[in-house]
Amino acid sequence: MSKAHQNPLTQRPRRRISAGVVVVIILILVLAAGVGVQWWRTNSGVSVDNANAPEPTMITPPGTSGVGVTVGQPNAKATIDLYLDFRCPHCKDFEDKTGPAINELVDSGAAKVTYWPMDFVNPDASPRLANAWACAAAAGKARSYSDELFKSFEKTWTTDQLLELGKELGIGNQTFDTCVRDNSQAGWVDSIQGAAQQRGVTATPTVFVNGNKLGDDQLTPEGIRAAVGVS
Repeated sequence: MSKAHQNPLTQRPRRRISAGVVVVIILILVLAAGVGVQWWRTNSGVSVDNANAPEPTMITPPGTSGVGVTVGQPNAKATIDLYLDFRCPHCKDFEDKTGPAINELVDSGAAKVTYWPMDFVNPDASPRLANAWACAAAAGKARSYSDELFKSFEKTWTTDQLLELGKELGIGNQTFDTCVRDNSQAGWVDSIQGAAQQRGVTATPTVFVNGNKLGDDQLTPEGIRAAVGVS
């Protein structure tokens, strides 16, 4: 039997999507996703898990040229110097791994901590975040503000978000707001960069314990405890 022939005039041609069209569609979807992520990073709200977390005693507040912010018990035998950039992904990893251990050392009185906020990883954001952190440290929230900046590292941390974080931590007052908006601690932040260079700090995170620089293999909870002298 012969196959029935179909009238070509009644046939609807099959439409094929070209590879080029597929690529364009994928690019549009990727672009849309990227725009959405960026919008979230810039506009998402700020919340903290424990706004009333205990803060170590402020020993040296921000403001003295070339001198870091020290917190803890004044008679602690060990001093931990932390050189961190709030836009440094390696610092984020370091804080995630070692932050709780360092907090325990400070709270127990085994060590005090000196913060040295660096500002070179992101020329726009790093100085802003270092300034905002100094404003928070001056209000007694050095540890909490640092912890929250790293915990929500994926945020852009706009000025509004930095101010909102202050409010969540209980320091949403005019002094703090003005300090953040006017970049009032910029001169002090600049002085910290000079002091770090004189000490030979060229990367973040960099950690010293009692004046001795730790190697990369020591930047762990166990390594820091051993350097402090706590098992």
